[in-house]
Amino acid sequence: MTRRAGLWLWRWRRNPLRRTSDLVEAWILLVAWVLAVVGGVLAGVVTAGALQRAADRVRAESRPVSAVVTQDAAHGSVRPAGGALGWGTVRWTDADGSARTGRTRVPVSATPGAHVTVWTNGRGVLIPPPASSADIAFQTALGGLWAGTTTVGVVIGGAKLARARLDRRRFARWDEEWARADTPWGWKTG
Repeated sequence: MTRRAGLWLWRWRRNPLRRTSDLVEAWILLVAWVLAVVGGVLAGVVTAGALQRAADRVRAESRPVSAVVTQDAAHGSVRPAGGALGWGTVRWTDADGSARTGRTRVPVSATPGAHVTVWTNGRGVLIPPPASSADIAFQTALGGLWAGTTTVGVVIGGAKLARARLDRRRFARWDEEWARADTPWGWKTG
């Protein structure tokens, strides 16, 4: 065993200077590192998978429908909402043949009678267009990274709290031992 490895593993070896709290601390650190690595990866993978399934479900329920703009911007039905899209009133025919109207984002340049593509869910309600594959991949990766990082942070934070409690206990014991050692000599060190 190299000297460097021996420094890292001193809490595990039998040693007259090793206290029980040192061994407890070693176990806390070992468990924390294992939980941080395994838990972080697992949380990231599970979260990314859940986000991917939710996005796939939304994409499966979304249907593009051809619609007609019914009012122009002069009547207040289309208001710029930033960029090239604004809110407009459109009319479309649902899958069951019923005529529907609703408000959705349409190009600002759309005039009454212009044909636009809108998105509906399985119940004929207007929804925003589904995210692209690249957006979904980015969101799932970011969500998985966030979940994994949060898990690691919680585990390491818990280990630090446990170590701080052990340190407080060790300091209290050292104070007691110094108080006992000082008494026979007849003076106090502190």
